[in-house]
Amino acid sequence: MTAAALSSLRDFLDLLRAEGELEEVVAPVDPHLEVAEVHRRVIAAGGPALLFLNVKGSPYPVVTNLFGTARRIELAFGRRPQEFVRQAVRAAQDLLPPTPAKLWGYREFARQGLRVGLTGRRRGPILDVVEIPPRLDTIPALTSWPADGGPFITLPLVYTEPPPDPGAAAHGHNLGIYRAQVYDSGTTGMHWQIQKGGGFHHRAAERHGQALPVTVFLGGPPALILAAVAPLPENVPELLLASLLVGARLPRVRHPDSPHPLLAEAEFALSGEVMPGERRAEGPFGDHYGYYSLTHDFPVFRVKRVYRRQDAIYPATVVGKPRQEDFFIGDYLQELLSPLFPLVMPGVRDIWSYGETGFHSLAAAVVHERYAREALVSAFRILGEGQLSLTKFLIVTDTPRDLRDFAGTLEHVLARAVWERDLFVFDHTAMDTLDYTGTALNRGSKGVLLGLGEARRDLPREFRLPEGASLPRGVAGVRPFCAGCLVVQGSAYGEAPDQGPDLAGHPAFAGWPLLVLADDLEIAAGSERFLWATFTRFEPAGDLYAAGQRVERHHLAYRSPIVIDARVKPSYPREVRPLRATADLVDRRWREYFPGGMDGDPRPSGEPEDGEVDAAAPSAAATPGGIR
Repeated sequence: MTAAALSSLRDFLDLLRAEGELEEVVAPVDPHLEVAEVHRRVIAAGGPALLFLNVKGSPYPVVTNLFGTARRIELAFGRRPQEFVRQAVRAAQDLLPPTPAKLWGYREFARQGLRVGLTGRRRGPILDVVEIPPRLDTIPALTSWPADGGPFITLPLVYTEPPPDPGAAAHGHNLGIYRAQVYDSGTTGMHWQIQKGGGFHHRAAERHGQALPVTVFLGGPPALILAAVAPLPENVPELLLASLLVGARLPRVRHPDSPHPLLAEAEFALSGEVMPGERRAEGPFGDHYGYYSLTHDFPVFRVKRVYRRQDAIYPATVVGKPRQEDFFIGDYLQELLSPLFPLVMPGVRDIWSYGETGFHSLAAAVVHERYAREALVSAFRILGEGQLSLTKFLIVTDTPRDLRDFAGTLEHVLARAVWERDLFVFDHTAMDTLDYTGTALNRGSKGVLLGLGEARRDLPREFRLPEGASLPRGVAGVRPFCAGCLVVQGSAYGEAPDQGPDLAGHPAFAGWPLLVLADDLEIAAGSERFLWATFTRFEPAGDLYAAGQRVERHHLAYRSPIVIDARVKPSYPREVRPLRATADLVDRRWREYFPGGMDGDPRPSGEPEDGEVDAAAPSAAATPGGIR
């Protein structure tokens, strides 16, 4: 079986089983904390997908870690979709104007295109069972972290269509993954974040006082999950991308009581509606930034019926501090869609968003610089494009290079930046809903740093105190991360909130273009740790300082060194950590889960915390100063 033949979750599990990439856990497990802790340890070790066959309180097995390695991503999707995208880009460039010879050269590409789309069936496994009223309490939704507000459905494929609106242009459907907190047997939250298509449909329905029909699919072809998280243009239907990834038309079936066609090969379909004006507290939730997102009011999904297979399998994922499954999915999507960037954003050669930062916190780009300051035009284009518009900090160069090599990219830019003109900070902008470094929910700032042309300076690689200088008071140590970037371990933020600007002008750091003020020096040990600890704890307008600055022609001109204050601030949500009791339980039971052995180190997925954790973590309104 190949990736192109994976028309269902069952097909994928069969392939993983045949490839030795699936471990079946027969021992009973609890969906409350235990499954998630086992999952995190296995994914940290690069281990297999996990099929838990005996889940407490539920008749359904749970499968997790489907995409937790690059190899399983390859098994799920293969290389054919990437070649199709490259051919599509070549066709867009070569077929203008079209000629018979050119069209003939793309005949195989056209044949592949004819296999993309949707098709109807009279029957499908999704119609095996119809549950009225719904029993969401029997679905083994996971509670992943001790302070989570409850169990969450973490791989919901949320399907919506725009409501009838005579005053607006008709747009196609939307398929997105928006976490769903299970409140009771018939309702969940609907975590529609900023910039999400389903949220746009809901707001359009609310304007007219209408309920929005919603169908939440669980399972089906693996391609559905990838398509649902892909940063596609708003009017490009995700189901078409899923069909492209599968290599065949997606079958759908009709049921007289369902407002939408149902994906025939899904495991579950939750059918209901989101009422206008109804909100309910949702969260906390240990999210993919590695911290808890706090409690906020979100729309409520009222489920009327559940369609499912007779022997349905519940797919789930666990998010937390990178790297988790979403890291591997995000990297594959960037590779898949990267040939499109120059087509939709002329002047942009390459873009890479860093999954270690949660993707939205940091991106780097290579652009054309055919005339002076064209790079800034490309930077604005990137920050205005779809989900890329939520990028918090963007690094730009005009020299082709491997952007995945973050340390090398940063050195390259630091050697070229003219700080007085190449560093820009824009306040009062939109931010990712899950990023709490800003001034309020969805509010904060952005930064852009250009490093263009030839190198302008030699960068220091070792720290030496200038003659007669000493380290500033409160500095416990320093360690270079890369050439030109020095990590400084300072005091706790609550003890010295002004330490950032104090460091910027200190003579001990003369010659270093960039200082990162941190709580510990361990972040300098490698790019993965540095990226996470720096860019998830820093907001450009609030946490960036310079040795000097002046206003020139309404532009703020900075003088290096530049200081990024990446210490944990008192208003930030807590970092996610497992309970010690859960870690001890999994330690004791490890050989029960894996009697045949499991490669890797079964240590806890982070430093455990003692005692019971209050699930009613403070809401944003209760946080001192609101959301910082």
